[in-house]
Amino acid sequence: MAESYDVIVIGAGPAGYHAAIRCAQLGLKTACIDEFVGPDGEAALGGTCLNVGCIPSKALLDSSEHYHKANHGLDAHGIKVGDVKLDVPTMIERKNKIVKQMTGGVAQLFKANKVEWLAGHGKLLSDRQVEFSPLKKKSKQTLQAENVILATGSKPIDIGAAPIDEDRIVSSTGALEFTEVPKRLGVIGAGVIGLEMGSVWSRLGSNVVLLEAQDTFLAPVDGQIAKEAQKVFTQQGLEIRLGARVTETRKGKQLSVHYEDKEGKQTLQVDKLVVAVGRRPHTDNLFHEDTGLLTDERGFVHVGDHCETNVPGVYAIGDVVRGPMLAHKGMEEGLMVADVIAGKPGHVSYDTIPWVIYTHPEIAWVGRTEQSCKSAGIPYATGTFRFAAAGRAVAMDDTVGMVKIIAHKETDRILGVHIVGPQASELIAEAVLAMEYAASAEDLARTVHAHPTLSEAVHEAALHVHRQAIHRGN
Repeated sequence: MAESYDVIVIGAGPAGYHAAIRCAQLGLKTACIDEFVGPDGEAALGGTCLNVGCIPSKALLDSSEHYHKANHGLDAHGIKVGDVKLDVPTMIERKNKIVKQMTGGVAQLFKANKVEWLAGHGKLLSDRQVEFSPLKKKSKQTLQAENVILATGSKPIDIGAAPIDEDRIVSSTGALEFTEVPKRLGVIGAGVIGLEMGSVWSRLGSNVVLLEAQDTFLAPVDGQIAKEAQKVFTQQGLEIRLGARVTETRKGKQLSVHYEDKEGKQTLQVDKLVVAVGRRPHTDNLFHEDTGLLTDERGFVHVGDHCETNVPGVYAIGDVVRGPMLAHKGMEEGLMVADVIAGKPGHVSYDTIPWVIYTHPEIAWVGRTEQSCKSAGIPYATGTFRFAAAGRAVAMDDTVGMVKIIAHKETDRILGVHIVGPQASELIAEAVLAMEYAASAEDLARTVHAHPTLSEAVHEAALHVHRQAIHRGN
């Protein structure tokens, strides 16, 4: 007789492991199947995010920022350093240790919450059965569940013009494993991943060129913020070529990247090439056709408001469903679905999901952009404040960027907040909370902010919506 569970979660990335832990906390017998294998050949929890995405990329971003500051930013503080040397293998080793610590932490959480971890491949069958193929065994098992949650995440998009070999042409995963700094690095795609990986290796000394097919830089970002960011990145040495569509790559002593832009056919010579053109749902071999599970032409699973699929008792969360491919979005969906399965109310506020790009300066935003307000015919007012006028930012010698708040012209309700500048990833949380509680710009302006802090820039931007800012002209 098949082993039976209240819930089987397929996938142990941020969405999956959050769902599994919450289900177990709610008293449900829960198993979580995951097939990720680490570089040591052993099964590892945490999915793309913890193993080859969010966590390792932030570790390298932090290391590269320290190196850059040691070379360029300490003299003004009266700190003199000698010959700064770079040890890339040690940097990569530190990153790997952090990954091991984080994935091991999830394993401990599973153990503490009595989630059964099944290392291997999970495939949805009919009648809420799951075929489990263990990593280290040839035999397959059929498991039974009252509820199944699909949370298998996403994988990098391949393009025929630049086939990935994880040697000279790499995905974001390969870009985390360089053992030396490429003299010249090409990046296809100037989105979140491309900018973060480009920033890492640029700070460490690589000459980085980003080829972006779109004519607009960071199209989803508020136009004013994107323009500010592009100017800063260009000053830092990142060469961003817009409207550049890659057509072919040729391998020789150097990689030749052929692309077309408004000037015609072009060629770029690089030592390494990162392909960062986006990600797609990882739904390959996830379900048997007999299940009748509905997906679209791109592989996304169709779901309703509570992430329920068209198959009773089967849910899908995270990168395999509509909405932004963000770890924290998947986490919240996992918690919501667990609550729904347990008969509790569940909800995710999709209008207030924050986005972050972890460059320096960081870029963070939530809600509507100015261009989206215009296209929707929404009357709005804006307030802005530059970090150059914030005392804490000046004391930190980190004054690049600004805060922008968009409020409804008639009701004053905050519609969107956009930040490019120091610690934008942390500052955006205040904006998310304000919008969750339907705050107005005046509410934010009347909230006391500690002095001196970076958050004062948010306060001043809120004041500026009504042209009452203290530390800038109105």
